[in-house]
Amino acid sequence: MRKAGLLLLILLFSLNLRSQELRCNVQVVSQQIQGTNKQVFQTLQNAIYEFMNNRVWTNHVYTIEERIECNLMFNITEQLSATDFKGTLTIQASRPVFNTNYSTTTLNFVDNDIKFTYVEFSPLEFSLNSNLSNLTSILAYYAYFILGLDYDTFSPMGGTPYFTNAEQIVQNAQNAAESGWKPMEDISHKNRYWLVKDMIDPDYEPLREFNYSYHRLGLDVMDEKVVEGRAEITNSLELLQQVYRKRPDPYMYLLRLVFDAKVDEIVNVYTESYPEERNRAHLILTEVDKPNASKYSAILESEY
Repeated sequence: MRKAGLLLLILLFSLNLRSQELRCNVQVVSQQIQGTNKQVFQTLQNAIYEFMNNRVWTNHVYTIEERIECNLMFNITEQLSATDFKGTLTIQASRPVFNTNYSTTTLNFVDNDIKFTYVEFSPLEFSLNSNLSNLTSILAYYAYFILGLDYDTFSPMGGTPYFTNAEQIVQNAQNAAESGWKPMEDISHKNRYWLVKDMIDPDYEPLREFNYSYHRLGLDVMDEKVVEGRAEITNSLELLQQVYRKRPDPYMYLLRLVFDAKVDEIVNVYTESYPEERNRAHLILTEVDKPNASKYSAILESEY
């Protein structure tokens, strides 16, 4: 009987281990803070690491190998009091390309509006139904945003439940004293409110369709079918062109998110492409991503 109970505990423990979705590296940088208790930043780093990696974010079962790779780097620029901090947060995420050792970036974003309260050794508590603390709301928001992007790359619009959760966190924070959650705080659509609102806006659906076509139908098949995969990637660029020409909002920062993550990779995709395909890709890319037009010139210089 005792053996059966022990086996049950082991089984439950192993299932819990296999349920966690993120493999999140966390770094808290505090070089700009002088003359304070530096240990609090190490404690904070450990607490964030545990929060991101040990919480179950979905109803799906993940093996250790399937966990989503992501990085959070907090740069603490001001200590406003013994427990109040201000700074920036860099968020990066990637997913593996099928049957290769290559990982493709899905998100590379800097949130410049980070302010939170942290009492050393206090537990980080979160509820999807209320705003318990700005720190855990920010962490959960980006966890769900990363999940949404990842699921979108594996199935059409697959990330919707996680973007919906991120939107719920935004709604919970509308009365928060800290900024970053409200529509009028950043009219250029770069804050947390606008990122998720635009992501679930029907006018941006072609961008999310791009994430699926580019990754699942393009990159994931190129190990065995280079020409077919690259052709799908070229077709997927037209989805971004649709968004660009429709202009769902004046700033279209979501397009910027795509190119911040993908510009160098896209150029490399066409290293061995044929002239007609290179010309087509170059024409689209220089229209929809003018800031990187000089980089795309390398596409035309590639040799077939």
